[in-house]
Amino acid sequence: MKEVVSKTGKINKNADEVYPLLADFRNLSSIIPEDKIKDWNASEDECDFTIEGIGKAGMKIVEKEPNKLVKLTSSKETQFDFNIWIQLKQLEEKDTRVRITLKASLNPFMAAMVSGHMQKGVDTIVDKLTEFFNNR
Repeated sequence: MKEVVSKTGKINKNADEVYPLLADFRNLSSIIPEDKIKDWNASEDECDFTIEGIGKAGMKIVEKEPNKLVKLTSSKETQFDFNIWIQLKQLEEKDTRVRITLKASLNPFMAAMVSGHMQKGVDTIVDKLTEFFNNR
């Protein structure tokens, strides 16, 4: 199991303003990178999509802790198993930190090949989230 942890992002909102967007896949279409993700289809707790150059994938929410945590896992459309934890921590008024942990079941060869892409991916998602919320 390969694990990567994102950088920590600072969102100038309270956690109760951030959490509802992250806890419902239908809300995420506005932050999906359309140049890399195609065919986005979502319900509250499940989504599926096509990743440019990789193929079909999907996720489902398996745990929610209001204003603190959303846990995701891969769905059967995905070629490998993974888990994602999106953690929120409100430090003070209008100061919520976000961090993403990704664990993927990859063979050692694949893990070595994609490790840098995984790190860049979770860091980019944190950047997109902070930019999205801080510009609202």
